[in-house]
Formats: sequence, C-alpha cells, structure tokens
Amino acid sequence: MKLVILTFMLMISTLTYSQDAISSLIIEMEKSALERWNNGDPSGFLDISAKDVVYFDPMTEQRLDGLDKLTALYEGIRGQIHVDKYEMINPKVQSTDKMAVLTFNLISYVAETPYKWNCTEVYKLDEDDQWRIIQTHWSFTKPDIK
Repeated sequence: MKLVILTFMLMISTLTYSQDAISSLIIEMEKSALERWNNGDPSGFLDISAKDVVYFDPMTEQRLDGLDKLTALYEGIRGQIHVDKYEMINPKVQSTDKMAVLTFNLISYVAETPYKWNCTEVYKLDEDDQWRIIQTHWSFTKPDIK
C-alpha cells in the first residue's frame, strides 16, 4: 500500500512539474514574441504559429484562417509598431500534455500613453514536439462602445 501511495505522489509531483514547465515555456515564448513585436518585427509570433492558426483582433472584420493570411496581415504592418514598454499582467496557463491556453492582460505604452488589451492564445504541441499557437484572440480591455 505504501508503494502505491508513493507512486501516486510521485505521479502528482511529476504532473505538477510538467504543468509548471509548460506554463513557464509558454509564457517565455509569448514574451519573446512580444519583445520582437514591440520593435516592429511580427516574425516572433509567426515563428510560433501553426500553419492552421486562426486569428481575431479588433482591427480585423472577421477571423483569419491560416498562417498565410496571418503573415499577409503582419507583413502589412512590419516596422510600423513601436512599443516603449509593456506589462504582461497575471498570465495564466491552463494545460494538458498536448494543449495549453494562455490568458493575460497586456498594457502597451507608446510614450506615456497606455493601450490595454486582453489576450487568449491556444497552443498545441505539434508532431515535432514544438508548442505552436493554433488560436489567437486579442480584444481591447473595457472598450468605449457607443
């Protein structure tokens, strides 16, 4: 019986470590992509997106399907984004062994002007054991709707 309990505790410990490791990896991937984005380079996000990624943001009228369409959107704004600093607030990763959902609030500062965002990224572990974004959704935090 002690062996069963010890094995179970070890499994829980390993699972917790794995989820913590996944969380840390996903958050670091997102931060690295944001750093590049803030300097006008959208390739950080393109590099970690799956071929079948789907994308929403407040500037698009409808969902974009596929990496080719996301690439076209991002190439149209390459070099035009500059963020002086940002805060990723309360990132949370909920994961299984093959899927992870990252949610966070983002405040981007251009000069002293803050821009507040909500973000949800769905990551999937692909066949090459690489985490890739399969769904992105950006929205404004408390938009002024009239």
